[in-house]
Amino acid sequence: FDDGPHPQGTPATLEILAAAGAHATFFLVGEQVRAHPTLAAEIVAAGHTVAIHGDRHRNLLRLTPRGLADDLDRAAATIEETTGAEAPLHRPPYGIYSYTGLALVRRRGWRPLLWSRWGRDWSTRETAQTITDRLTRDLGAGDVLLLHDADWYSDPGSWRATVAALPRVLERIGEAGLAVDGAPPQRR
Repeated sequence: FDDGPHPQGTPATLEILAAAGAHATFFLVGEQVRAHPTLAAEIVAAGHTVAIHGDRHRNLLRLTPRGLADDLDRAAATIEETTGAEAPLHRPPYGIYSYTGLALVRRRGWRPLLWSRWGRDWSTRETAQTITDRLTRDLGAGDVLLLHDADWYSDPGSWRATVAALPRVLERIGEAGLAVDGAPPQRR
């Protein structure tokens, strides 16, 4: 889940995951963690992995190397200080790495992680059904599903369709004989 924490979307997402006994990875934005520190801590307390999505949600191609390094360091410090957990993964906003961004992420020992399937759930044009169908069609082991528990950087209220889709997404994962594992993927 990207872009959180969010005061409505994150608790709703956590509730559904808890009911299903599933764990996920939450790619947090530092400015949102500072605004909602208790929610960030609740994510970790519920057994989920936290990861870095940046301090501010900006396209890495528009940042200077120094600005990007500062953004990454501030996000990591905010997440660790607030949650007590180190963030082992990084996903850039919009899924776009600059050469410098990728090098800085790897230099810090973080694993870059994009996705293999997305719900396109940042738009209010999407419904729970379209999100579910897009995410779960031909689902396979190792797929990384991208969803958003927040609407800070997308259409207002778009998280609602994600929350509505999540129970069925989890059901389809189970029906496919797969398991949800929010632990950081192992390095190969």
